[in-house]
Amino acid sequence: MNEDHRPLADRMRPRALSEFVGQPHLIGPGKPLQRVGQSGRLHSMIFWGPPGTGKTTLARILAGSCDCEFVGLSAVLAGVKDIRAAVDLARDTRAASGRGTVLFLDEVHRFNKAQQDSFLPFVEDGTLTLIGATTENPSFEVNSALLSRARVYVLKSLSAEDLARVIDAALADRERGLGALGLTLEPRALEVIVAAADGDARRALNLLEVAADLVEPQGERRVLTIAIAAEVASGGYRRFDKGGDQFYDQISALHKSVRGSDPDAALYWLCRMLDGGCDPLYVARRVVRMASEDIGNADPRGLALALDAWDTYERLGSPEGELAIAQAVVYLSCAPKSNAVYTAYGAALEDVHRYGTLDVPLQLRNAPTGLMKKLGFGRDYRYAHDEPDAFAAGERYFPEAMPAHRYYHPVPRGLEIRIAEALERLRQRNASTNETEKKAP
Repeated sequence: MNEDHRPLADRMRPRALSEFVGQPHLIGPGKPLQRVGQSGRLHSMIFWGPPGTGKTTLARILAGSCDCEFVGLSAVLAGVKDIRAAVDLARDTRAASGRGTVLFLDEVHRFNKAQQDSFLPFVEDGTLTLIGATTENPSFEVNSALLSRARVYVLKSLSAEDLARVIDAALADRERGLGALGLTLEPRALEVIVAAADGDARRALNLLEVAADLVEPQGERRVLTIAIAAEVASGGYRRFDKGGDQFYDQISALHKSVRGSDPDAALYWLCRMLDGGCDPLYVARRVVRMASEDIGNADPRGLALALDAWDTYERLGSPEGELAIAQAVVYLSCAPKSNAVYTAYGAALEDVHRYGTLDVPLQLRNAPTGLMKKLGFGRDYRYAHDEPDAFAAGERYFPEAMPAHRYYHPVPRGLEIRIAEALERLRQRNASTNETEKKAP
């Protein structure tokens, strides 16, 4: 097969552990899979991790380093018949050359219990060495009998630095990558692709390949700009019909009148919309949004009243139900305003996009199975209700790989005045506890 026709992600698949990027806890010096590759003694294992972290690649590399035949199947497409064919091949290979056979089963969690049981005897007697790959928790998705015969290795999303290395390697490689194109990336373009890949090497290379096709030669230079990177990294955007501009201008005017604490203007725009044939249920939904976005915790009763208005209209219909919507509009217009939660939500979402899929700290993870407890899930968690005032002073709840950020800043209006005071007391206790821990020998 001509490699030029294969996707870049497949062409750039690492051929040895020395080329593999990421997972230093598994393939670093002295780490478990490094030792497996060096010793040539392979055991059954399950790779558990997000997409694009190298599960299939690791299986191929380990099979090759241990001089084993590699049989790859996808649980989405394969059945018991395919397992039997793999067993026959393994027996023939052993008889002919003495070599073992690795059965790599992608998406192993898609196999039901009967299908998993079908190859269990051949794993037990050594006919097959199983390497399963899954994005789902094997504690729940893999039979306990099979799980007890295979070691679970947890793969992590690639860091931004790892993804940059993967992209740089593809840009430099003239044999398998894009090196022959002489392509260069603007620094911000690299950051955009890395952020969009979100820890997935395959996605990063797919985005890079699409972007490279869009680059127009500039003399002898080919520059992948931030504009091209943003184009391939962006998803689709929903748009309203331009013919509805006037309609959406009116709902905007209603929303801004409520936000501006003008109940009279808000009532005017409400009546304009209802008189023009707007579905009252649409307005009711938007009023609920106003309550959450613009009043928030300054007066939490606003959200309850907006939901009650929606429910009232559904029960009574028109015209009686429209009065309940008007009541909610007037109440929200007169209520104290706060967009603190709205702003906090947006800031937190920005950090989600900025930092990618960070691991949940071990002490915060649920641990309903023995495997999860063995991996340290839930260890050292402080149950707040067992602490003084139900507050674990000094405890940290953010991912370890990012700083703790303060998103929510209550406004000095309505109930949020008291919320701010309570939060400040808790923060002072946190600060006092952390300072005491620093001074402790």
